[in-house]
Amino acid sequence: MDALKLLALDEQDLGIISAHVQDAVMKVGDLEYLPTWKRFVMPMNRFAWEVRSGFFRKHNERRQSVLHFERVLAVKTSGIAREKSEEVLSLLAVSFIPIAPPAGIIELIFAGNGTIMLEVEYVEARLADLGGAWQASSRPVHRG
Repeated sequence: MDALKLLALDEQDLGIISAHVQDAVMKVGDLEYLPTWKRFVMPMNRFAWEVRSGFFRKHNERRQSVLHFERVLAVKTSGIAREKSEEVLSLLAVSFIPIAPPAGIIELIFAGNGTIMLEVEYVEARLADLGGAWQASSRPVHRG
């Protein structure tokens, strides 16, 4: 399967990226805010939801990816201990809250009640697979 590359320029596009990064895992210490470039970078190991399993074949795959957001003015966290750089976070969803359109807050919601809020001038996000892919030991399960 080809490497995934997505660009989000509005709330609807961001929803598509959110679906592709659901259950991605990353270390707290790998997250980086670059204020000079107004960029927030998230290297991750994402679960490749787009890779389908067949009747006779269970194929669960993770891919090394990076998600970054542009035009970021400020970053706030809740429920995430920045000093615990080795702690693993599991991303559940990415959403946009308009404040003064096109500006707003991009909300990154993690398992365990962790949240990162990015104050942005407008939505601009890019998701790209970096090439590394491997068999995942299991498929994430969500209980209703």
